[in-house]
Amino acid sequence: MNFIAALGRFVLEICAEIGRLCVFIKDSVWHCFAPPVYPRLIFDQMVRIGYNSLPVVGLTAFFTGGVLALQIYIGGTRFNAESLVSSIVALGITRELGPVLAGLMVAGRVSAAIAAELGTMRVTEQIDALATLSTNPFKYLVAPRVIAAVLCLPLLVVVADTIGIMGGYIVGTKSLGFNSTVYIKNTVDFLEFDDIFSGLVKSAVFGFIIAVMGCYHGYNSRGGAQGVGRATTNAVVSASILILSANYVLTSLLFSS
Repeated sequence: MNFIAALGRFVLEICAEIGRLCVFIKDSVWHCFAPPVYPRLIFDQMVRIGYNSLPVVGLTAFFTGGVLALQIYIGGTRFNAESLVSSIVALGITRELGPVLAGLMVAGRVSAAIAAELGTMRVTEQIDALATLSTNPFKYLVAPRVIAAVLCLPLLVVVADTIGIMGGYIVGTKSLGFNSTVYIKNTVDFLEFDDIFSGLVKSAVFGFIIAVMGCYHGYNSRGGAQGVGRATTNAVVSASILILSANYVLTSLLFSS
């Protein structure tokens, strides 16, 4: 009976947590569209989330494109399919690796920062002070971060796609002996608008997940410094898992035909 009671408490806690998260998401989305809007705060968050994430996203995409080209070439030699390297690199980067890797890198960097910042504000009662001053914490703290993340992630993915394909191009032409003109022509001819568009749709959803999970865990953190540490860890882990889960769902929806 003790085991059954413990299992029941665990299930109820999970259901309560999901309910709190759904309410938080609803409030976040509502305040993103309801006036007033704080353009300065949104711009500041776009710089912190988007511009400051360019180095890590660019380096990750470059080396991923290079490694992808090398691995496809090594595998393609078994079937005399080396000519497909440029096409598969472009397809893999734009459809999957660009959005997913950019999302995971930004999740590790931005979700942790948001959770730490809001968690510190929560445990030092700064969020309560905002409410006392008749400033809605969702409007002032959550909405600018969510809007900035949704706007910046597609831009980061465009950069990641470009740098990733360039990484594959450099490896293919400098190390594997491909003709540069033929490599570029195959890449351009093979790519379609739907491939790029699907990655941008995924990245916007990933940006929403990153910002919401960081804000949720930071906003609801308790227990001083240890609580802020737990919120930071939970934000990164939950954002990463949800990004991978959402990627599967979106891929099924976008390419079901």
